[in-house]
Amino acid sequence: MPSRPTRRALLLGAAGIGALGAAGIGSAHAGPAPADRSRPLAPRALAQRPLYLGTYGQGILACTYDTATGALAETGGGFGDVTNPDFLALSPAGDVLYSTVGGGAEGGVRAYAIGADGALSALGGVQSTGGAGVTHLSVHPGGGHLLSANYTSGSVAAHAIEADGSVGERTGFVQHSGSGPDPDRQEGPHAHQIVTDPAGGFVHAVDLGTDSVHTYTLDPGSGALSPVSEVKSVPGAGPRHMVFHPQGTHAYVANELDSTVTAYAHDAATGGLTRLESLPTLPDDVDPGGNYPAEITISADGRFVYLSNRGHNSVARLAVADGGAALELVDTVPCGGDWPRHITLSPDGALLYSANERGRTIGVFTVDAESGALTAAGEPFATASTGCVLPT
Repeated sequence: MPSRPTRRALLLGAAGIGALGAAGIGSAHAGPAPADRSRPLAPRALAQRPLYLGTYGQGILACTYDTATGALAETGGGFGDVTNPDFLALSPAGDVLYSTVGGGAEGGVRAYAIGADGALSALGGVQSTGGAGVTHLSVHPGGGHLLSANYTSGSVAAHAIEADGSVGERTGFVQHSGSGPDPDRQEGPHAHQIVTDPAGGFVHAVDLGTDSVHTYTLDPGSGALSPVSEVKSVPGAGPRHMVFHPQGTHAYVANELDSTVTAYAHDAATGGLTRLESLPTLPDDVDPGGNYPAEITISADGRFVYLSNRGHNSVARLAVADGGAALELVDTVPCGGDWPRHITLSPDGALLYSANERGRTIGVFTVDAESGALTAAGEPFATASTGCVLPT
């Protein structure tokens, strides 16, 4: 296994954090009697938005989150009759939720209509992904197809999305082949993620078992997946998940097996990826043994990347540098639990949630708009063992 790359130094000034002052209310006329003045003011109503948890053993849990504080509350409008829905995705319109369905020799995918109150109801039945251990799904930006990755069997699939939002027949399927140098984790292909680039031109599948990122085209009519190219990671890195820079010029891949993250240049015209620099996901003075990076996400302005470290149990903040061609580790913060399998930003970018699979908690963080710094927002939310957290 190659030696770990040296972390590039980054000196950032401490961002000032302004305290929220209490607003006083004055009056030119005589105030109310003391008894009335002592009455507490009614609390200001804060916006509540739906949030969904894909759990191990308790199906999909429906919650709300406070858009100001990040606080979570279960609503009881979830869907329990689904096996290990450990990844979730929304339709472009935000009115349909899609989930993986685990168990059995073949994985599956299913759709759920989202009611006005956030409650879920099943749309159609479960559709087979054609492979075992389905672990990731995403909706093509055009809204016409659902994409899925089968970890155990190392394959990827596409399904048509029907007019009512339900999942239709499988339209595309590709079986990966090959292996990597780790005999325990890379004895064969293990497709771990499938996503579309920001322009919607190409589909990319990350395979941990073969140290590869595959590029495909998706035929918008037939839904067929056609191979275009393949780029290799550092041998034994074990690429797991990737995220594109909003401008589409670069992508960043979290490597599970060697605790690194790699930048790639992206050619939007061809879909091709070129591997650039890798760096550790932990500070230089931390032993990476027993650490396994999992999820990676990026701020809407493309200035900061966030990555979950399972084992170290932290969320890393990385600054995007060199016009997107490099990342620089800024810091790590405790994830609020154990084994942060998934992290995600709220749609407005003001909050970050960490799904701590083994700790059975959701870590809640506010995000500083200027520095990108994460600050824990109260105590972690206690819940089921969770594989995915999806704020809407």
